[in-house]
Amino acid sequence: MQKNTNNKLRKLPFSHGIGWLVQSLTLLRLQSGRLLLIALFMQVILGLTQVPLIGFLIIVSVPALSAGILEAFDVTRRGGYPGVNLLFKPITSGTHTGRLFLMGALVFAVGILSMSLVLSGSKELLDPELMSRIEQGDIEAVTQLNPEVITRMALAFGIGVSVSGTLSYFTIPLIWFGDRKLGPALLEGLRALIVNWKPFLMLALGLFVLLIPVAMASGLLFSWAGTGGVLSVVILGCIMILMLAFQMLLFGTQYCSFRDIFGMEDSPEPPDSEDDSQLVA
Repeated sequence: MQKNTNNKLRKLPFSHGIGWLVQSLTLLRLQSGRLLLIALFMQVILGLTQVPLIGFLIIVSVPALSAGILEAFDVTRRGGYPGVNLLFKPITSGTHTGRLFLMGALVFAVGILSMSLVLSGSKELLDPELMSRIEQGDIEAVTQLNPEVITRMALAFGIGVSVSGTLSYFTIPLIWFGDRKLGPALLEGLRALIVNWKPFLMLALGLFVLLIPVAMASGLLFSWAGTGGVLSVVILGCIMILMLAFQMLLFGTQYCSFRDIFGMEDSPEPPDSEDDSQLVA
């Protein structure tokens, strides 16, 4: 259920950034199994992006799916039990669906444009056969690129993700929870990020500190995965769970920062987390 946000945007100090991280960890701990199951379902859906036509529809639906994850965190905070169906709730919400899909199309266009500007002039990337092999995950095709092109590709990907993430960070929850239209939500969301650069700087530092042991553990587990057999499958499963947990931690900080900066009026109704008939982890 959508909740109105307060009109006044709050300017917060450095310390709130760490507070968002702690709050996110707390919410994740409360319903870790259910939240990780939702994250797993989202990854399965995103794995279909290589399918023609369906892939594009999935890409533009990412903001709606992200709103579903934020809804799951809201249900968790209010004492409910988030079900997988919450992931698809924004897609079937009527008015919000169009706004979120439009946001997805905008993010996709801006991401492609920013990446194209960085990669312009690379002759290797103009080869359609080579690009097709790279898109299909052919590692040998990547090795045919010179190191400079690979560096530019990594830079382009980073810029694309950064620009898309900045545009959508508060825009998605403002549309879903605040019932804003796309234009005002974009402007208000960007303004909130700029005004609150201090806590976001502290949040980035906190996430970086957490990322170090996560990356080390993942690297160590991945080195053990080469042994083959059942142990290899178990280790790869552990790596996936670790990555999903960190991804949900990021979504949790997005939810907590939005709620702290904009404020949310709790619904008088109990959380519609969907009941015991839903899948649980």
